[in-house]
Amino acid sequence: MRATGRTVTALLGAALLIGCVSGPAASKGPEGPDGQQAESKEADVKGRADGRVLVFSKTAGFRHDSIPEGIAAVKDLGAANGFAVDATENGAAFTSRNLAKYDAVVFLSTTGDVLNAGQQKAFESYIQRGGGYVGIHAAADTEYDWSFYGGLVGAYFKSHPAIQPARIEVEDHAHPATAHLPESWNRTDEWYDYRSNPRERAHVLASLDESSYTGGTMNGDHPIAWCQNYQGGRAFYTGVGHTKESYADPAVRQHLLGGLRWAIGATEADCRPENGYRQLFDGTEASLSAWKQAGPGSFTLGDDGTLTSVGGLGMLWYGASGFGSYSLKLDWKMASASGDDNSGVFVGFPASDDPWSAVNNGYEIQIDATDAPDRTTGAVYSFQSADIKKRDRALNPPGEWNTYEIRVEGERLRVYLNGVKINDFTNTDPVRSLRDGHIGIQNHGAEDQVSFRDIRIKELPARSAAQGD
Repeated sequence: MRATGRTVTALLGAALLIGCVSGPAASKGPEGPDGQQAESKEADVKGRADGRVLVFSKTAGFRHDSIPEGIAAVKDLGAANGFAVDATENGAAFTSRNLAKYDAVVFLSTTGDVLNAGQQKAFESYIQRGGGYVGIHAAADTEYDWSFYGGLVGAYFKSHPAIQPARIEVEDHAHPATAHLPESWNRTDEWYDYRSNPRERAHVLASLDESSYTGGTMNGDHPIAWCQNYQGGRAFYTGVGHTKESYADPAVRQHLLGGLRWAIGATEADCRPENGYRQLFDGTEASLSAWKQAGPGSFTLGDDGTLTSVGGLGMLWYGASGFGSYSLKLDWKMASASGDDNSGVFVGFPASDDPWSAVNNGYEIQIDATDAPDRTTGAVYSFQSADIKKRDRALNPPGEWNTYEIRVEGERLRVYLNGVKINDFTNTDPVRSLRDGHIGIQNHGAEDQVSFRDIRIKELPARSAAQGD
C-alpha cells in the first residue's frame, strides 16, 4: 500500500493481502430499484464550526416546566461545540427568510397547534431545501392536524404512565446520538407511548424494554429515539427530556448533541429504515463462536462490544455459512489518533483458513484514509474506486463511527457509506463469483487500528440475469 516506515514483515504482508489481482472487472450501473440513497444535506454544512440552531418551545397545551433547562442545555452544547443557538416562542420566526439562517430547528417540548398555515408552509419549504429538525419529548404532542409534521416527527404522542425508571435498549451504536451509550441505558423519565410505530418509516436508534417498567402499551416494540431523511431534510426525535434533571445528565446531553450534530450536517449516519437484519456479531463473546481467525494477528473484544484489530496480516471470517444474495451492514471507525489506518471487509470468498484465499477469490471493500483512489475507503480494492466526491461528503473523520452497507445481488456489488451509495461494481470474473461466499474483516498490521461493531445481515431473494444483476 504505502511506505510509512513499518516493519518489513508488515510491508511484505501488505503487498500480498492488498490483492495482487489483474484486469478490471467492473462497470457502473444505474441506481437500482431499491432507491436506497440519502443525500439530503449540502456538503458545505458538514464540519462547519459556525452553524446556527433555533430552539422553538411554544406551547398551546400542557407546558413542561423543564423547558428553561432544555433551552439552557442546548445553548451550553452550542457554546462548547461551535454552533450558535437562538431561542423563541414566537411562531412569527417561521418565515422563509428567517429560517434560512438556521441549520436546524429544535422543537423543544412544544404542544398543540403552534404554527399557522403560512408558518407551516415556510417550515415545510425549509425542510425540503435541506433543513434539519430535532424533536425533543413533547414535540410528538404537537400539530396533530398537520400531516407533514406528523411524518417529520415520526409518530404522535398517545399516552404515558407515571414517571419511573426504565431500561432503554440501544439499537444503533454508530449514530452520534447513541454511539456513547451502553447496550442498555437505565434512566428515569416520563415514557411516551405513541399512536403508531415509526420503525417502518424511520431508523430506530433506541427502544424501551417494556418489561423494565409499568404501563407501556406498544406490545414490546417501543421505539424511543429515531432519525430519518425526510423530504430533503433531516429529522431526529428523542422521547427523553420530560424532567428538569434530564438536561443535567451528561449522557442525555451527549445524546442531544449527537442528534443536533447529525441534523445540522456536521456528521453523517445511516438513517434509512432498517428491518429484517440478524446479528452475526452483536458485541458478545458468544456471538464470536461462529467466527474464525485466518492468518496472523487477531481482534480484541472491548467492554463496549467493539472488535479492534491487533497485528496482522490476517482476517476474521464468518464460518457458519456462506451467503449469496444479501445486505451486509457493519459499523467501523479508525481507532488511532492519526487516522492513518488500514482494514477492509472481504466478501465472496470460499471457506479457508488461509487469508490469501479471500484475496485471490473474493473482493475487499477498503477502509483506508490515504491511498490511491482505487485503494482507499469505499473502493473495491484495486478494481474500482468509490465516487470520491460522494464518499468524502458521507465519510466521518477518524474517531467517529461510520456504517457500511455492502449489498450483493447476483454479480452486482453496491457499497453504501452512511446511507449514501458510493460504489456500484459488477463482477465478470468466474473465479470471483459473488453468488456464493463468505464474509470477513481484515486485521491489517501492527500499526493499523480499526474497530468494528454490530455486524448484521439480511438475506435477499436471488436475482436472475433478467432482473438486471
